[in-house]
Amino acid sequence: MGRRKKGRNISGILLLDKPAGITSNGALQRVKSLFFAQKAGHTGSLDPIATGILPICLGEATKFSGFLLNADKSYVAECQLGVVTRSGDTEGEVVSERPVEGVTEEKITQALQQFKGDIQQIPPMHSAIKVNGQPLYKLAHQGIEIEREPRQVTIFELEFISYDAEAERMVIQVHCSKGTYVRTLVEDIGEVLGCGAHVTALRRTTLGPYLEQDVLTMEQLELIREEEDKSGLDQRLLSLDSAVDDYEAVVLDADSSYYIRQGQPVQISGAPDQGWIRIYNEQKEFLGVGEIDSDGRVAPRRLVASS
Repeated sequence: MGRRKKGRNISGILLLDKPAGITSNGALQRVKSLFFAQKAGHTGSLDPIATGILPICLGEATKFSGFLLNADKSYVAECQLGVVTRSGDTEGEVVSERPVEGVTEEKITQALQQFKGDIQQIPPMHSAIKVNGQPLYKLAHQGIEIEREPRQVTIFELEFISYDAEAERMVIQVHCSKGTYVRTLVEDIGEVLGCGAHVTALRRTTLGPYLEQDVLTMEQLELIREEEDKSGLDQRLLSLDSAVDDYEAVVLDADSSYYIRQGQPVQISGAPDQGWIRIYNEQKEFLGVGEIDSDGRVAPRRLVASS
C-alpha cells in the first residue's frame, strides 16, 4: 500500500514576489508550506539577490510550468561599473577593478544598441546548466572552470534607465528570450564600456503573460493565511490556463471531450491549421493543451486530471 501524501490537493498558480536573500527553491518551500499543498514547483530560478515575479505552480499547474519556463521575461538591473566579480553579481568575489573613464549616458545608450536582437552568450559558471549531469555552479564552487558552448538568445528590448556618474552605477531594462543571463549581458556591456561591470540588484518585472503589478509578497501571503486561513490563500491563485493564455482556444463537444480525455486526437472544425491550443469542454472547463497534428486533428499534449 502506497504512502499517503501529506498536504492538500490544491491546484493553481501563485505569482510570488520573490524576496532577495533566499533561493527560488527556498521561496517555493515556504509557499508550499503556507498552502499546505501536496505538490508544488516553480518556473525557473531567480538568483538569490534577485526579486520579482516567480510563478509557483501548485498541483495540476505543475504540468504547465514548462510553458512558463520557455516564456519571454523582463528585468530591471542595477549595475556597478568598474568592478568584475566571479559570479557576475554581488555574491561573487571581486576578480578585477578598472577605472570608469569617459562613460556617459550617451555612451551607455550606444553600447546597449550592440546587444539588441539575436546574440551569442557564453553561460556563466555560476548557473544551473548541467554538463555531464553536474550543475556548473557546483563546479564553480570547487574552483573548477570548464569551457562552455555559446548559446543564441534574443534581446527584444534593452533600454537605458539612469546613470549615477558619482556612484558609477547604471540601471537598465531588459526584455529577453528564455535562457538569457542578465549577469552575462551586464558583464559584456561593461567590457564594451571598457571598465567591466556586475549586477548589484535584479528584479523580474514580467514573465510570459504575468505582470509585476499582480504579485504577492511573502509577508502578504503570511498575513492572508493568518487572517483568512487557507481559503483566503486559495482565492489568490490564478487559473491553470493563465499559463498558456497566448494560445488560441477551442471548445469541444461532449464526444470530442471524452476522446481527448482518453488521449486520442480529434477532428475539430474551426481549429487553427498548426501550433498549440487551449482545450475546453462545453462547460468552458479547461481540459489542457493540445497540438495540431499533420493531419489537422487536435492531439492532446498536457491534460488536467479529471476531478
